[in-house]
This record gives sequence, C-alpha cells and structure tokens, in this order.
Amino acid sequence: MIVHFSNHFRTATAALALAASLALTAGASAQEITVEHAQGETTLPGVPEKVFAFDIATVDTLNAIGVEVDGVPDASFPESLSRYADVMKIGSLFEPDYELVNAEQPDVIFVAGRSSSVYPQLSEIAPTVDLSVDWTDFPTTIKQRSETLGEIFGKQAEVAELIAEVDADIASVQAQAPSVGNALFISVSGGRVSAYGPGSRFGWVHDDLGIVPVIEDVEAATHGEAVSFEFLLETNPDWLFVLDRDAAVGAAEGGQPAAQVLDNEIVHQMSAWQNDQVVYVDPVNFYIVNGGLNALHEMVVQVGTAIGADVE
Repeated sequence: MIVHFSNHFRTATAALALAASLALTAGASAQEITVEHAQGETTLPGVPEKVFAFDIATVDTLNAIGVEVDGVPDASFPESLSRYADVMKIGSLFEPDYELVNAEQPDVIFVAGRSSSVYPQLSEIAPTVDLSVDWTDFPTTIKQRSETLGEIFGKQAEVAELIAEVDADIASVQAQAPSVGNALFISVSGGRVSAYGPGSRFGWVHDDLGIVPVIEDVEAATHGEAVSFEFLLETNPDWLFVLDRDAAVGAAEGGQPAAQVLDNEIVHQMSAWQNDQVVYVDPVNFYIVNGGLNALHEMVVQVGTAIGADVE
C-alpha cells in the first residue's frame, strides 16, 4: 500500500512488519519509495536529500555506505563517527527539538530504539521511518534494515559488500567458538554487575556467534537482578565479556571503571581472570551504536579476535 503525503506525512495502519522492506511504485510514481517498517508504512517521494537521524546506529550505517546525514542527536559518537560532532544537533536521543526539526523540514527522519517512542510526533513533521532492531534476531535485523537504507538511497551494492564482509567474519567466529570453552556476558554500571544470556540484549554473542553460554537461563539464575562477585566465581566461565556501561553513557557521578570494579580477590579466583580471558568490549559500539552495520562488524571482529578467530 502506498501512503501519500504533502507537507505532512500520514501514517498507515498496515500490520507491523518484523523485517523492514521496500517497494518501488510503477508508472508516473516511479520515484516513490514505500518503506514498511516497525511502526507502519511510509512513502518517500524520491531519494531523500536532507536526512535527519535520531538513532546513532542508523548514522553508523549511512556513514558506512556513503550517505550524508544532516541532523543528528546530541550524544556520544565513536571515533569512526567523530565528524558528526560538528553536524546540526536536532535534540537528544530521547527528546527531539521539534521546533528546529519543523523549521528545517527534512526529507526523511529515522528513529529507532531509544527514539522510537517519538515516532508519532515526528511523523507529523516529515516522513519518518522506524528502524528499531529485534534483539532476538540481532544480526539478521541489522542486515535487513541496512538493506532498507540501501534501497532508499540507491546504495544496494555498498550494503551487499559490507554484509558479505560481516557474514564472513561471523562464520569465522562460529567456526572457532566451539573450541574455546564457555562464556558469560556482563555489564557493569554504578559498581553493580548484571549478567546476560541467550535471548537477551547481548545474547547474540551466544545465539549468533556460537559462543557457548556458561548458563543457559541467566534470567532464571539471577531473577533478572544484579549479580554478585560470588555468582561470577560460582559460574566461573572460561571467558568473561564485560560492558562498561558508565563508559558508554559518560556517567560522571557514581561511576567506577568496570576494570576497577572487577579487580578484587573474588574475581581474581575466576578462570577467566587467571587465564587473561576477561574481554572489555567496546562500550560505545556495544551499547550506543550496536544496531549499525559498521558497528556490528567491529563487534564481531573484537569478539573474534579475542577468541582467536580468523577475522578481518
């Protein structure tokens, strides 16, 4: 179904699509692009020129395929996106500057994750697309949303090349994973430790990369709460993957580096610590930009390099 718009975009009530998809209309409307996404369907009159994105992961993918973004949120950017420090700031990850966005009238606005809740308001200003990621099907969703962006901007070849590189490295990690033992993924925030297992936000390390979890049902074992150092020693994984959340969000108060939090007598008894198999994952990639295609590749490479996989 095509959704027509003039100055204001009208949302469609089509069934929510798990995977974003596109269709090019025929005849006189050959330039129109209809995008089916997480909150409905949006029609663009042609290839967008002024692009706003409230999702850093989308900025990451667009940057990787050579598409300029004209408005971004005021947030932390990784080194690979440092040039966006000087690009127009259109609000925060959670709260757009509606007056500015309305005045600028972008051709398209992308939201996802943290910014998806403001889709209704933004869609009244300009055509808006929600590219939120499904955590339970993480790499696949990222590749699908990247293909969507490739179709919108005519960058299909660039997207296909990047996806092929990601797939090759995922395959290398999967081949190596069974021989390296088990692992536990944790995050550290405000001195507290939380554990994640298969099916969780960071469960793709197990589900898609094939790294054996030390506990199959972390939720049942931890009741969804912060875990103790004793819990870490009791489970005693061969590998400990650590996300320093405070480093990702730039917490100034109450934050203590994850390396300091874990540097204690109990953790020192763990096999992962004694075998130098505690991996501090890139906090911005894993927490802020983790839905981007380039970020996905960098995350796969970091995990693969740690366990000795043949990745590039």
